Amino acid sequence: MANVHTNLATSSILAGRVASFCHQTLNNVVQWNAARITRKSLSKLSARELDDIGLTFGDINDVASHKTR
Repeated sequence: MANVHTNLATSSILAGRVASFCHQTLNNVVQWNAARITRKSLSKLSARELDDIGLTFGDINDVASHKTR
C-alpha cells in the first residue's frame, strides 16, 4: 500500500512540473507575440510620429520588450 501511495505522490509531482512547464511556455509565447505586435505597430510610424510620443526608431525594441531606459 505504501508503494502505491509513493507512486501517486511521484506522479502528482511530475504532473505539476509538466503543467508548470506548459504554463511557462504558453506565457513566453504570449509575451513574444505582444512584443512582435508592438514592434510592428511602432515600426509603421514615421520619425515625426515617434518623436511626438517621445521615441526614436532605436527605442522600438526596448519598448517592445518592456526594457526601461
